[in-house]
Amino acid sequence: MATYIKKGKVAEEIQKYDEKVSQIVGSTIKKIEEEGDKAIRELSVKFDNWNPESFWLSDEQIKKIVASIPQQTVEDIEFAQNNIRKFAEEQRKSMQDVEVEIRPNVILGHKNIPVNSVGCYIPGGRYPMVASAHMSVLTAKVAGVKRVIACTPPINGEIPAATVYAMHKAGADEIYILGGIQAMAGMAIGTETIESVDMIVGPGNAFVAEAKRQLFGRVGIDLLAGPTETLVIADETSDPEFIATDLLGQGEHGPTSPGALITTSEEIAEQTIEEIKRQLETLPTADVARVSWEDYGQIILVEDEKEALIEADRLAYEHVEVLTKHPDFFLENMTNYGCLFLGPETNVAYGDKVIGTNHTLPTKGAARYTGGLWVGKFLKTVTYQKITSKEQSAYIGEYAARLCQLENFAGHAEQALLRVRKYGIKGE
Repeated sequence: MATYIKKGKVAEEIQKYDEKVSQIVGSTIKKIEEEGDKAIRELSVKFDNWNPESFWLSDEQIKKIVASIPQQTVEDIEFAQNNIRKFAEEQRKSMQDVEVEIRPNVILGHKNIPVNSVGCYIPGGRYPMVASAHMSVLTAKVAGVKRVIACTPPINGEIPAATVYAMHKAGADEIYILGGIQAMAGMAIGTETIESVDMIVGPGNAFVAEAKRQLFGRVGIDLLAGPTETLVIADETSDPEFIATDLLGQGEHGPTSPGALITTSEEIAEQTIEEIKRQLETLPTADVARVSWEDYGQIILVEDEKEALIEADRLAYEHVEVLTKHPDFFLENMTNYGCLFLGPETNVAYGDKVIGTNHTLPTKGAARYTGGLWVGKFLKTVTYQKITSKEQSAYIGEYAARLCQLENFAGHAEQALLRVRKYGIKGE
């Protein structure tokens, strides 16, 4: 039976915070609906101290930014984007249109049609999330989206040059220096100067995630990405330094980012606790990582791999690192996760930044029913049908009419019966 060596905050405490965020976001969206650009500007000044002549970056501004990027940064972004593009292209190839003649002259099919316009949010603040440009803008373009716009906040009153460069190289058609709720609502609702989109995507803080939730329905979204979650599954062969580094490395995302260790070894659990204490003495982002670990960290001791699997699927975490003798056991059997990182040679940071998989992933248990952002999220799989003979139309019409009458849909039945009467010839 699983034993908790360390527990994080209870759900009731988290819910109180979520309710407060929801109220703030709701009133802010209403203000933007009513006042458009005026509200966007007021919010930008209030939260980011940013009041440019235009939030949209002109071609000339982008050219100057591109010219300012150091060569090493150019090469690094190119390396990451090449990996992400290659993987996204392979994913797109896997999605095939279908057409089948299920009966003579009765043809059914589906097509994968890209969403027409997408708005991508690239977070800024303490951590300018350059990689989110690759994950959202580039992936949307590989999917075939015609218009992709992207928003990112200023950082300390300045345009984040590397982020803008990454957005531009990924294929963004319009770039806006705009952050937070105002960016999400501006893209979804539209204003006098921002044409609305059909879908908004990308990670962000609690306010960005809640804005996506409240705007869903008016526009599509990728998923509701909450605070970063990281689970490490380890046995007696694992290295506590790796475990501590990888948990704290993700904990620096924010003070509400959960981290968990499931292990079959009490010794490894104890060594990891000591290693976390040691690393927090020198980690530059310890002010954030310490709070996330102390408030949301968990350590669960289990008997064997099978029990570890049960606990891991129950948590359904966003990132799952497997540091065991047989990591493929979890690849073959685990069902609830955003992305797996198998063996000590890989880690969550690789997936976050460079290796090619997408870093926008399900959190808060959503891995039980969805995967992360990928080209398929930008495609609508839509169906069609056609019948190429009157005889088959009449034949199917008789079945359709009876089934409609069974449900008391007289109007539906008449659609079928009209064809039966008009075409008048029974099929097979």
